[in-house]
Amino acid sequence: MKIRIYNARILPMAEGMQIIEGEVHIVEDQISYVGSKKDAPPREWNRQINAEGNLILPGFKNAHTHSGMTFLRSYADDLPLLEWLNKKVFPMEAKLTPEDIYVFSKLAILEYLTSGITANFDMYLTPDTMAQASKDMGFRTVICGAVNDFVQSVPEMEKWYQTYNQYDPLISYRLGFHAEYTTSKSILKDLAALADDLKAPVYTHNSESASEVEQCVARTGKTPTVYLDELGMFAHGGGSFHCVHMTEEDLKIFKERKLYVVTNPASNIKLASGIAPVAKMLQMDIPIAIGTDGPASNNCLDMFREMFLVTGLAKLCERDAAVVDADEVLSMATINGAKAMGLTDCDILAPGKQADLIMIDLYQPNMQPLNNLTKNLIYSGSKQNVTLTMIAGKILYEKGNFYVSEDVERLYADVNHRIEELKK
Repeated sequence: MKIRIYNARILPMAEGMQIIEGEVHIVEDQISYVGSKKDAPPREWNRQINAEGNLILPGFKNAHTHSGMTFLRSYADDLPLLEWLNKKVFPMEAKLTPEDIYVFSKLAILEYLTSGITANFDMYLTPDTMAQASKDMGFRTVICGAVNDFVQSVPEMEKWYQTYNQYDPLISYRLGFHAEYTTSKSILKDLAALADDLKAPVYTHNSESASEVEQCVARTGKTPTVYLDELGMFAHGGGSFHCVHMTEEDLKIFKERKLYVVTNPASNIKLASGIAPVAKMLQMDIPIAIGTDGPASNNCLDMFREMFLVTGLAKLCERDAAVVDADEVLSMATINGAKAMGLTDCDILAPGKQADLIMIDLYQPNMQPLNNLTKNLIYSGSKQNVTLTMIAGKILYEKGNFYVSEDVERLYADVNHRIEELKK
């Protein structure tokens, strides 16, 4: 398939926030040209799209989520984190089948597409059905290991690492575990050894709540970050999700190890976990990406809301309206997310990169006037502005319509039927 998008404003993200006017050419799954109309090479096209002055930019990367948890949306709300997990989430999850997770993951993918999300870093229970759901829908997924004392194992993760890094161009796999407080020391040591053998990064939930950190200190005498680092968990990089309650020593480890923080502001607010020290992390040159977390704790898989909260909460915490500039946040949601997930060919719009891009409708009231397009995206943009989502050169969402393998109405019916069965 050869697609030409012309008459566009383009934000390649290759040289800061410089916007150019021109065209983007896509050949099969890759970008072949980004630039002005006058310099564009001639070619025969399968489809030409007049952008009508709208904005083209790299798709957002949801760097932490649990797609299969769509079945818990609005089911387990208004509870503190540990009660939410132990009394609501874990008992319902115990009833799930792999087929359930396959179906519920497809529902999440539809929502990602409407939010301009072109890839996710998905941590959940059944990598085989998660991978199949994304492959069938044409969505790009990096599966994150979720080993703990109750599900998965380190030998399984080694097998999955080898399998899903060669499974499909849209699917890849990274080592990970649920959290320090759900994972015994013996499992953690085995995982650290595997990561060392593979020279692979590791990812986990970390310092999400104050009680989590306090309990770890009581058990080990150390914060989760220090404890895990001393086990050798981060010898080859990686990162952590949430990172709300971080000490100076924790942050120094992240800086020295070049670990990624994946901040999840909406989830952290809803569960009253706190607000991550994003401004301080930026001052220390700690790379930050953004995730929605799962639809049970957020409950919305909306990158626009996350981007606004990242900067808004940082300004409030620091009592300084100048911190965490909108342009920094946009980089977190695109370039940094891609790097955190290992998707180095999906970070910017440039020849040879994967054709993972979105179109933003600028001709709606919330995006006018066009004083500053990147500020508009962060401070006034919303899902309603996403008019096209393309992954690997295929348009999966355009002007309110889905172009995926699934009958959407049938999927909604299937989801609701399965949830009613799980409630019994």
